[in-house]
Amino acid sequence: MTTETIIGALILGIVEGLTEFLPVSSTGHLLLLGHFIGFQSDGRMFEVLIQLGAILAILSVYFRRLWQLATTIPTDPRSRHFVAGILIAFLPAVVIGVLAHGFIKQVLFETPVLVCITLIFGGIIMLLVDRMPLEVRYREITEYPLGLCLKIGLCQCVAMIPGVSRSGATIVGSLLMGTDKRSAAEFSFFLAMPTMSGAFAYDLFKNRDLITVDNATLIGIGFVASFIAGYFVVRTFLDFVSKHGFAPFGWWRIGVGGLGLIGLIIQNAV
Repeated sequence: MTTETIIGALILGIVEGLTEFLPVSSTGHLLLLGHFIGFQSDGRMFEVLIQLGAILAILSVYFRRLWQLATTIPTDPRSRHFVAGILIAFLPAVVIGVLAHGFIKQVLFETPVLVCITLIFGGIIMLLVDRMPLEVRYREITEYPLGLCLKIGLCQCVAMIPGVSRSGATIVGSLLMGTDKRSAAEFSFFLAMPTMSGAFAYDLFKNRDLITVDNATLIGIGFVASFIAGYFVVRTFLDFVSKHGFAPFGWWRIGVGGLGLIGLIIQNAV
């Protein structure tokens, strides 16, 4: 384990935390950045396992609300309805994630050109949706109909293609189905908790034989960096979206995807 590898893990951890909850695709950013700085992880487990830092960041920010939900489920129908909605939205990712895990990690994760294309295409879609005069029918996430939750969960599955963005897919899908911007982003936060936790646990189980002291150290570095950066983003994202919408993230995606394609062309990797 070299100094360059440690610095690479630190940088990737910061990028993971900054991008995980933004609609810009954290996985896409990690795969592209890792490609260009020459960072490699066995079984691509580093890119998945450092998500634990982002998971703990969002849990720490929403701890009081989660505790309130947990303690009111037996007595409050709204709490039961909301938890049921999150679980229903989570189920499609469980099924498709388990069935397609090998293809995603061995094929899609190893195709940087695909990441660039999906970043650009997703950015264009985000710009278009952000400007649409959409009718808002749902503003409170605890009142989302269960059918709407299932549809949002299906949208999330598209994000198994690296570069699409889990939060981007769920937010765009939610907006098109009548939610307002703030609640769409907040529902995406809550859906991230079981989705990312499940991906972490499943990938850890599948790659348990690949974990070494060096790998664990790098993952630990990435985890800490991801937690700190993710905490900052979760604390500020909802207010930013309420004021500025999603257009800045659309332009960012297009810029990163375009620069990535230029870099791949220079490397003759296209």
